[in-house]
Amino acid sequence: MVKQDINYSKELTSLINIMKTLRDPENGCPWDIAQDFDSIAPHTIEEAYEVFDAIQSRNWENLKEELGDLLLQAVYHSQIAEELGLFNFEDVTRQICEKMILRHPHIFGDTKYKISIDEQTGVWERIKEKERNKTSKKATFSGIGLSLPALLRSLKIQKRVSRTGVDWTTIEPVFEKLEEEITELKLALKLDDKVQIKEEIGDILFSVVNIARHLETDPEDALRRANIKFITRFEEIEDLAERSCMDFDKLDGDQMNALWDTIKKNPHSKK
Repeated sequence: MVKQDINYSKELTSLINIMKTLRDPENGCPWDIAQDFDSIAPHTIEEAYEVFDAIQSRNWENLKEELGDLLLQAVYHSQIAEELGLFNFEDVTRQICEKMILRHPHIFGDTKYKISIDEQTGVWERIKEKERNKTSKKATFSGIGLSLPALLRSLKIQKRVSRTGVDWTTIEPVFEKLEEEITELKLALKLDDKVQIKEEIGDILFSVVNIARHLETDPEDALRRANIKFITRFEEIEDLAERSCMDFDKLDGDQMNALWDTIKKNPHSKK
């Protein structure tokens, strides 16, 4: 059965009109009227993370709701832009449609052809590179958002540099660089140089991201999983202490380590 295209114009028009009503200077909602790009931006980031959380938890009903909230953010920013005479929601959708068609010539071009995922990634990056070169003389890092999570931004920076040909071909020098940064941190600690300590910690984290990139591992996801694992184990330690009639708040280092080792050895513990 061939799926028919769905006309979403009615629903989108309703959403756009709701936002126009909320932003109406005379009869709109005072809170919505008071908002601007800067005040709404943090909500946009928050909604994107909530979409991610819904996917991670496989809560599809919640995902439907969160996607709606994220769509509202796009409509909200577009309405503010329209009021300022910058662009409107139609301009936003037209531009993304044009971009998607341009970046998939094997699908929408005159000559259709098969392409692998890796080949498509290469085509995508070459097209984006041309777009960046049109808008900026210094295009290497163009488009890498300042508000991205630091680990993700480091990964994107390193990938961009790698495409210029500046990169290690093996992982051994990357480990050596990490060891070098750790040595420099230890020296900064001896000197009690607070500024240098922060800088060296940043260099260590940057090196760890580089290791993750060479091992084709998403550092943001790796750290997220490490956070979950730590929380799970810590909560299991709290439960074990309670079952053992131990006062958790009064545990010393040795007792805490003993409980930690017990949890790690437990085959039912989420490692």
